[in-house]
Amino acid sequence: MNCKFFDQKLIRFLLVGVANTIVGAGLMFVLYNALGVSYWLASACNYVAGGILSFFLNKFFTFRNTRKSPVQALLFIANLAACYLIAYAGARNLVRLVLRDASQSMADNIAMLCGMCLYTALNYIGQRFIVFADKADKSDKEEI
Repeated sequence: MNCKFFDQKLIRFLLVGVANTIVGAGLMFVLYNALGVSYWLASACNYVAGGILSFFLNKFFTFRNTRKSPVQALLFIANLAACYLIAYAGARNLVRLVLRDASQSMADNIAMLCGMCLYTALNYIGQRFIVFADKADKSDKEEI
């Protein structure tokens, strides 16, 4: 295996994630709790705003990728969409099942927190090994 999963790329990805979380999660919770925006719209706004910031920071800072490719941008969008749907639908369904007696607001807030964690893990894997994969990452993928 040429690349290590836990390396500088992961550290830089997590640093970018902190910036995205501050901006996106702040927006999401304000929209949901203060402005009464729906669960889906509030969490989607989080990832649209964070996605734009994330593309540029992860491309140039995290993965140091210099390729210019519209396909890469489309892969990035597809990865975000897939991670978002899997993470948030899964988290919401699981939390509502586990916390049946909780209020909808409490369950949705907990689901959004769980969705954020699951989204981060799925997104890192997709960006590192598909969207911004370098030759070392691609050869690791082929070995698996």
